[in-house]
Amino acid sequence: MVEFIRNLIGNDLWATFIMSLVPLIELKGAIVFARGIGYSFFKAMALSFVGSTFVFIPIYFLLRPILNLMKKVKWFNKLALKVEGYFDDKAKETMEKRENGSGNITSETLLKQIGVFIFVAIPLPMTGVWTGTAIAVFLNLKFKDVILPIALGNLVAGLIISLLAQLCLTFWSIETLDYILYALFALAVVLLAVTIFKIMSKKTDQYDKKEE
Repeated sequence: MVEFIRNLIGNDLWATFIMSLVPLIELKGAIVFARGIGYSFFKAMALSFVGSTFVFIPIYFLLRPILNLMKKVKWFNKLALKVEGYFDDKAKETMEKRENGSGNITSETLLKQIGVFIFVAIPLPMTGVWTGTAIAVFLNLKFKDVILPIALGNLVAGLIISLLAQLCLTFWSIETLDYILYALFALAVVLLAVTIFKIMSKKTDQYDKKEE
């Protein structure tokens, strides 16, 4: 997998950066790839972190406008409503978890920020910057309130993956990272399929009413 990506893109630095931008893979796969081609702990972490964190800016500002545009097109209207419903439910789940474990003195904005931070900090496919930013959008967090939880959550996730990659290199061979990369891609494909199924099987009646 590592050699395939290197040959496909032709430049190790750009390959790491581009991988960090890809949904589901993000900095997790980028770090494993970068360590697999011989980048140091800090170089792999820095490149992956910058790319995967930067992508939250266009997601934050473009997600709502794109969905609103899709709702105006007959063929994409229901799909847009289903996607909105999916992320709306995700946002509600995130808030419920935080509210159940907090006291009354915590502000609503801080609760939302903590929820987004924890979600992004979990280093698994579907819990990265892409989905975390979408959740922040549907929690109606302002841009200035999204920056810190996304960046810190991504940093924590990056450190965890970097340490795991270092352990693999210390106790096993570099080929182990190639197997992990295969596993990450396979898991990402499976989770993407499951997510698409969940979105497509959503009923849009409640969201149609909301639009009215």
